[in-house]
Amino acid sequence: MTIRVLSVASEIFPLVKTGGLADVVGALPAALAPYGVRLTTMVPGYPEVMRALRKTRLVHHYPSLLGVEARLLGGAAGGLDLLILDAPRLSSRDGGPYADPSGTQWPDNWLRFAALGRAAADCARGGEFDLLHAHDWQAAMAPAYLRYGGSPRVPSVVTIHNVAFPGRFPAEIFPSLGLPPEAFSIEGVEYYGGVGFLKAGLQAADAITTVSPTYAEQIRTPEFGMGLEGLIEARRDRVVGIVNGIDTETWDPAADPHLASIFDATTLELRQENRRAVEQTLGLDRSDAPLFCVVSRLTSQKGMDVLAAVAGDLVAMGGRLAVLGSGDPKLEPRFAAAAARHKGRIGVKIGYDEALSHLLQGGADAILIPSRFEPCGLTQMYGLRYGCVPVGSRTGGLADTIIDANEAALAARVATGFLFDEVTEEGLIRAVKRAIALFADREAWRSMQEQGMKADFSWKRSGRCYAELYQHLTEIAPRSKPAAKRSASD
Repeated sequence: MTIRVLSVASEIFPLVKTGGLADVVGALPAALAPYGVRLTTMVPGYPEVMRALRKTRLVHHYPSLLGVEARLLGGAAGGLDLLILDAPRLSSRDGGPYADPSGTQWPDNWLRFAALGRAAADCARGGEFDLLHAHDWQAAMAPAYLRYGGSPRVPSVVTIHNVAFPGRFPAEIFPSLGLPPEAFSIEGVEYYGGVGFLKAGLQAADAITTVSPTYAEQIRTPEFGMGLEGLIEARRDRVVGIVNGIDTETWDPAADPHLASIFDATTLELRQENRRAVEQTLGLDRSDAPLFCVVSRLTSQKGMDVLAAVAGDLVAMGGRLAVLGSGDPKLEPRFAAAAARHKGRIGVKIGYDEALSHLLQGGADAILIPSRFEPCGLTQMYGLRYGCVPVGSRTGGLADTIIDANEAALAARVATGFLFDEVTEEGLIRAVKRAIALFADREAWRSMQEQGMKADFSWKRSGRCYAELYQHLTEIAPRSKPAAKRSASD
């Protein structure tokens, strides 16, 4: 039996991407198809999404969706089955999905993503879908609208990609959400005196998933729960951690068009050509010294403030550093200044560059991921697949996917990287020292690369876990007849 799932998200690769959320949402349809799941994804009609559509069909017209005229369009792009919420007043604007060109968050984000959730709930109730799957705070109002919208009650799942972004807004927006008065309560959408979009979804969903088992445990604690730990702990029987997979076709070192030289685990020596290409691209001196890379948002969550502080120490220890990323306006200049001080040893590109991110994974010796918390992380899995040894903090998905190069793991030839506990200057320096010392043992280093490249980080296992969860939820869901079509207005 086919399970029909409506997935709801604010971004999806390859149409619109700001981070790993888009990669996951874009990969799920193909990952779930072998298990009898037909997944359609609802996304906002951003300009880049609308441009990618060749043909659309009108599914529904809203004269007033939370006060905004909108159309729900069906279509396909990038091999994806889509439902697009085409509301020009909300989505047809310059900038990114969440912020204007200057980086300032759109002041009406609450309305933009409440409308997305409301449309998704309407659609899920229409009888064409068996389950609704919402991703992060931007889509998390969908289960809340389902909860307060009457029958039929299709089951819902909320996936927490990063609990640090709860979608919190002032209480003044509540009357505009179109929810009944009783929804503004601790058992509903109320969150520390305001409205919490993620909190609302976690309260209403039939199941909660996170993107790694370790993160599923960590967010039940005050250190990592960001104020939602009490709710998550109370619903712990509904919480499951499923490690993300990666797109093994897009990320394949044996066929990657972004590399100067393709390679596999038997031809690791060909990575040298990619190293030279990285050096040329980022203005690094030609050298065989260990090359560390960073492909990351430059934020304190990612530990980039700690890395910026020890960049000079890394060079002094004999290493080199290649940085690709953007983020905190206070951190970007620190990396640029480090590159100026250590010309030829540190190279920096501020911004996002998909091709360069592939080249760095295929040419650098190690990738640094000193995150203070990391729900899952994808860069370490890309690194493992490309023979770029990860050096990461022991948290979230990093702890679940990297096997530390301790003596026992090295002796058993199962080590794949380096883990450290303290995200401090001293902790990172110790980890880098370990990596540089082992890099000198070419046989041990190659063994780590080969072991990492053997790991299966495809969506096969993760897809099966999601499919089993969907199957369970649809089996226990109460059976009811499809509702009549919702009114086109509020």
